[in-house]
Amino acid sequence: MIKSFDHIQLALPAGAEDLLRPFYIMLGFAEVPKPAPLVGRGGFWMRAGDLNVHFGVDPTFAPATKAHPAFVVTDIDRLSDRLVAAGHKIYWDTKLVGVRRFFVFDPVGNRIEMIAG
Repeated sequence: MIKSFDHIQLALPAGAEDLLRPFYIMLGFAEVPKPAPLVGRGGFWMRAGDLNVHFGVDPTFAPATKAHPAFVVTDIDRLSDRLVAAGHKIYWDTKLVGVRRFFVFDPVGNRIEMIAG
């Protein structure tokens, strides 16, 4: 019965919105307005193409270091270079034959996978 994906949600600690926005903008996301009834909860929403990511404040935040979203990107080398130049450490993974991918952790420690596509 599932038809499609509406959004994924990633957690952040209270007050970390301004720390995370530039990182996800660097990945190619743009911020979109949250519906007015949800603004008071903190967090923010972003979109890249048809993909929506909601960032929600978790009062008992712990970074997701295993569970993670995997984003397909058009120019993985350029993105890798951009992230490294901005001071982020990337971890290339070659375990899947024929798949170019790396992992990076966002500024609050959430694991993110990038796959060449």
